[in-house]
Amino acid sequence: MSNFLTVDEVAQTLKVTRQTVAKYIQKKELNAVKINKSYRVSHSEFENFLSSNSVVSEPEAIYFKKSRNCVLDYQGKSEEKEILASRHLGTIKPIEINHSGDFNKFIFGDNFYVLKNLLLEFKGKIDLIYIDPPYGTGQDFSNLDNDHAYSDKLLHGDFLEFLRKRLFLLRELLSENGSIYLHIDKKIGHYVKIVMDEVFGYNNFINDITRIKCNPKNFARNAYGNYSDIVLFYAKERDKNIWNEIKEELTKEEEDIFFPKIHPKYGRYTTNPLHAPGETIDGDTGKEWNGLMPPKGRHWRYSREELTRLDMQGLIEWSENGNPRKIIFAKEHKGKKVQDVWEFKDKGLSYVDYPTQKNHDMLRRIILNSSNEDSVVLDCFAGSGSTLFVANELKRKWIGIDNSTQSLSVVKSNFKKEKIKCNFFEYISLD
Repeated sequence: MSNFLTVDEVAQTLKVTRQTVAKYIQKKELNAVKINKSYRVSHSEFENFLSSNSVVSEPEAIYFKKSRNCVLDYQGKSEEKEILASRHLGTIKPIEINHSGDFNKFIFGDNFYVLKNLLLEFKGKIDLIYIDPPYGTGQDFSNLDNDHAYSDKLLHGDFLEFLRKRLFLLRELLSENGSIYLHIDKKIGHYVKIVMDEVFGYNNFINDITRIKCNPKNFARNAYGNYSDIVLFYAKERDKNIWNEIKEELTKEEEDIFFPKIHPKYGRYTTNPLHAPGETIDGDTGKEWNGLMPPKGRHWRYSREELTRLDMQGLIEWSENGNPRKIIFAKEHKGKKVQDVWEFKDKGLSYVDYPTQKNHDMLRRIILNSSNEDSVVLDCFAGSGSTLFVANELKRKWIGIDNSTQSLSVVKSNFKKEKIKCNFFEYISLD
């Protein structure tokens, strides 16, 4: 087959989609032969096609490969092996050390090269990564005093490749129990989702979280108001990731609905049936208790001994027709499962020295759910240091990275004010 090109090879050379090549073949603009049920194009025919046609490339086209993952193809995309090549091109040197022997550190420098260096020591050792990278907006961002914080000038494929290169390195740093949360806006987020699928694997996707970030907006353009962004949540290995089920308390309105009855001593409660679907032929839960048999086709949820104990403790309510139900008090409710729409508005944050700072309560939820006290938390777009601040509060180890001088200044100032011990380093290029 060396004398022939596949349709995919033709598409890659022309920088167009596979479907576009198929159209050339159907219209007989490109001559092809069918070999083993697949079209092939000879080198000579391909050269003839190139010499007689002007082909417009499609650098942002989507390719669907023969795998479970979708990948984006765009101009300037690097091979994974090239990204992961062991070239560190510099060293990390201390700026300011707290002399306490503490692990926690902030590293000033380009996170691509810093992450490469960190792989030497921390490959497979990071349990949680949260990042809030640039969003490909084409803008510059400043604080309230108009001090420049960071530039977000990369667009389209350039931005996606900037992010993709760092995601491969972050994947290598994650432990087998690790998770990554990537915060992004909806304009570029759908492309980023495909990049995340490519890097971490579609099967390791867990949640696409909608975060309500502000109050509803009222603007003149013909569109719905935009008051949310998204957080993409992936595991290094699905079903192995650290997961501490943190539940939400019921609101007063929810408590009134779910626990409609009121006990004079213990407050709001509800009742559940003491029997469940399915018959027990020989077991204890299929036998008579207190003169009652479970209804046909059902069995007792508890042993007869447990049923007696519940009854003696006054935890069984008998209906008017003599049907027993277990009493469940609202004060014993362990909370409701957190859903994938979060309301954590950024307004009113304590630190106002850095733009796009994220809500501490949101970060607290992420860190509590997806790390343990002995875990290392990493944020390589550290900005104001919010992730590091909350990780420190929750007794996690942490590493922050940013190449903004404003970020370095803000983190130093705020951490000194809060008496947070941090070792400060700088990446020095050897070029």
